[in-house]
Amino acid sequence: MTSFSQNPSGQFSYSEQLMPQAEMLEEKKNRRILTVGIPKESDKYENRIVLSPQAVKQLCNEGHHIITEAGAGLRSRWQDTDYVKAGAVIEDKKKVFASEILLKVAPIESNEIKLLAGNQVLISALHYNTQTAQKINALKAKKMTCIGLELIKNNDEFHPYVQTMSEISGILAINTASEYLSNPITGKGILLGGITGIPAAKVLVCGAGTAGEYAARAAAALGAQVKVFDNSLFRLQNLKNKLGIQLYTSVFQNEIISKALKTADVLIAAAENTNDENMFIISEKMIAEMKKGSVIIDLNTDSASCIATSRITHLGNPAFETHGVIHYCVPNIASKAARTASVALSNTTFPLLQKISLEKTIPNIIHNIPELKYGAYIYEGILTNERLAKKFDMDYKDIDLLSIMF
Repeated sequence: MTSFSQNPSGQFSYSEQLMPQAEMLEEKKNRRILTVGIPKESDKYENRIVLSPQAVKQLCNEGHHIITEAGAGLRSRWQDTDYVKAGAVIEDKKKVFASEILLKVAPIESNEIKLLAGNQVLISALHYNTQTAQKINALKAKKMTCIGLELIKNNDEFHPYVQTMSEISGILAINTASEYLSNPITGKGILLGGITGIPAAKVLVCGAGTAGEYAARAAAALGAQVKVFDNSLFRLQNLKNKLGIQLYTSVFQNEIISKALKTADVLIAAAENTNDENMFIISEKMIAEMKKGSVIIDLNTDSASCIATSRITHLGNPAFETHGVIHYCVPNIASKAARTASVALSNTTFPLLQKISLEKTIPNIIHNIPELKYGAYIYEGILTNERLAKKFDMDYKDIDLLSIMF
């Protein structure tokens, strides 16, 4: 079997893993041909695409049919001709949305649900805070099996999509904060990193997970003073060991974090989603006591924000001011680095599609591929996500039980 990875330029590097020829032929014989549709994102602020031309080429070489909508990869700097050369076929939106498997980045919109043929597999972001009961009911009525990118994980609790997007988001959070902080009109007009005779800015990171780690790493590399808060002493210790620098760390305690916020120039909200919407809240009173012109980058507005004054924004109008503090609350901040993010998405989606091709039915896909079982929030028209069920007061069924019954 051949294992693939891609660099940000979109080029594959691969290593051959030895497999007996008879076994290779048997696996190829057992694969079924997939029809995969990749539409152009209707959200004009979503710049990413789920598969790169290089991944499409490999899938087409394996016999699969890839259908893309015109312009699907343009905002990631890939032309339609790149996908056609890779073996994809350019079709209109209606034909793309009729595909057996539909791949999107942004959550599906109501007008797009109407185009679905039904009894298909949809793989896209869920974005819990943006969902509506109407959309969930419409997907159920179409008997869809829906997989949320951010929900996908393996048996070892590794979330591949969250991991890769969090790495990108953490770095971009610091780049973005630096831009707003140095703005002489709306910001404080100061550099994130200090220079001779002038102290560095103070960056407070809430959350020592992947996004928090990469934000702290980027901020420290620029010379900022960094403080990291998290409720897990293990994560805090692990972060200190990884960075190899002196780092102020603390558990979440109101008095300590309130004091730190009063002198902070930047707050990165990267506390990882635990499905507890009251996990931790930085109150509006705390925000009001921050210095004017300070910057908040909230990386979790689409799931479980820990900032009381946050609200979802988009790349077209990404920031607003509350109590004199700049709030940047774009849920798809990784889309600012669309090419890198798209290659990262492709590296994760490509092997999943290969696994899917070895299964004959949707029940088999859910039962035999842990990543998709954990990622499913609707299974053949049945809601399987407890959090969504509670939000919309709907009935739901346990995915493990359903995958055995069907």
